[in-house]
Order: sequence, then structure tokens, then C-alpha cells
Amino acid sequence: MGILKEFKEFALRGNVIDLAVGVVIGGAFGKIVTSLVNDIIMPPIGFLTGGVDFSQLQYVLREANATEGVEQVAIMYGNFVNVVIQFLIIAFCIFMVIKGINSLKKKEEIKEDNALPVPTKEETLLTEIRDILKNK
Repeated sequence: MGILKEFKEFALRGNVIDLAVGVVIGGAFGKIVTSLVNDIIMPPIGFLTGGVDFSQLQYVLREANATEGVEQVAIMYGNFVNVVIQFLIIAFCIFMVIKGINSLKKKEEIKEDNALPVPTKEETLLTEIRDILKNK
């Protein structure tokens, strides 16, 4: 029974729940980026390159031969190009989010730096003693 209690405490920690939410949102974001690359970005690039469908680009190592029952062996590098473009888009989006968060943190730090520091009790006491001695 102790292990179930430990698991419950682990699973209900805030960090684990945040991670789960991040994974679900990341999966959905991945689908959006895949659609963006495959359906919006790659068709115009294919059109500009003469109708090339990047997902079908390949380097054939061995041609198929139906009479001998040999299947084609090929390196499908076109899909790799699509995945690299997807990665670059995701990396850029994450960069922009992190940049935005950092700029917000910097603004808060500037506000904190511009605020007048609150004197400690010792500083307040020393200031009062100084003022009393100055008035004598």
C-alpha cells in the first residue's frame, strides 16, 4: 500500500501535471506544424522548383524488378527535408516564446531595480542616531 501512496504523491505533484499538459500541447503543436509544412509551405516550394514533391524525393540504391521479385531499395531523403523544415519552424517558435518570456522578466527586473530600497532596521536606527547627534 505504501508504494501506491508514493505513486499518488508523485503523480499529483504540480511538475508532473505541468509536464503532462506540456506533452499534450506539444503533440497538438507538432500536428499543426506538420500540417503547416506539408500543406502550406512545401507546395509553393515544390511549385517554384518545378513541381517537385519533397516527400517523394529519393536516392535509389536498387531498382525494383517485378520478374525477379526484387523490391526497390531507396534512401528517402525528401521526407527528411520536410522533417528538418518542421524542426526549424518549431525551434523558431520556441525561440520566440522564450525571447518573449525573457523580455517580460527583464522588464520586471528593471522595475525592481528602479524601486527605492527599503532601509533595514539597523540603517533606520543609525539614521535616527545621526540626526540626533547632528541636532545637538
